[in-house]
Parts: sequence; C-alpha cells; structure tokens
Amino acid sequence: MLVGAAVTAAAVAGSAGVRADSRWFRSLAKPSWYPPQAAFPVVWTTLYGAIAWSSTRALNRAPRGRRREVTTTLGTNLALNAGWTWAFFRAQRPGLAVAEAVALDASTVSLIRTVGRHDRAAGVVLLPYLAWNLFATALTESIWYRNTP
Repeated sequence: MLVGAAVTAAAVAGSAGVRADSRWFRSLAKPSWYPPQAAFPVVWTTLYGAIAWSSTRALNRAPRGRRREVTTTLGTNLALNAGWTWAFFRAQRPGLAVAEAVALDASTVSLIRTVGRHDRAAGVVLLPYLAWNLFATALTESIWYRNTP
C-alpha cells in the first residue's frame, strides 16, 4: 500500500510539472519520431503500474534486513522520475533535463537489479520502464540539440 502511494505521489508530482501546452514547448523543434501527446499518459500509467507491482512484490519477498535497500532505491528513482518534468518544462532547461534523464536511466538499472535480486519476474517487468526512459533520454537530447543556438 505504501509503495502504491509513493508511486502515485511521484506520478502526481511529475504530472504537475508538465506544461505540454505552453508556448515555449510548442515552439521547440522536435524530431520526427516524437510520439503523439496522447501516447504519454497511456505509457506512463502502464509503467507506473509496473513500478508499483514490481516494487511491492520485491519488498514483500525481501528479507527484513534488505527492505530498506528496496525502498531507498525506489524512492531515489521516483524522485528522479518526477524531477525530470520540472527540469524540462518548468525550468525550461533541456540540457539539465538530459542530465536528469541520464541519472534516471542509471537509477532505473539500479532499481531493476535491486528488485530482481528479490524477485526475478518483478525485475523483468521493469525492463519496458528502462526502455522508455532510454527513449526519453534520446528524445530529450534531440530536442536540446535542435534548440540550442
């Protein structure tokens, strides 16, 4: 239950930072492979569900002395996840958002390893999350490159 609340809080905090309808964002040059706006809520809802399920499963299977590792790794990942939208949309700093995305990628690998140590299937379920984050990193970097004078 606490994991679900933490994941939901990260989703809400991240969503609060998004300003896809802002003049600044609409003016950015984006690559041809930029997904349609409608894809983002569908993808993120699915991924947040996977994060909550996998992390809960790992936490329930982790020995008492290893549960802090799971919660700390998850908390770090969720903070980085939510922080990206604030760096990109609110601060309007795509370069900072690239750095945030790279940190999120590393954190996601760590989350997969930590969760997978306690439940292999739960770790595997997080692989699409890593794939999406890597895609988002490339997308962010492309937007930064296209819009840097």
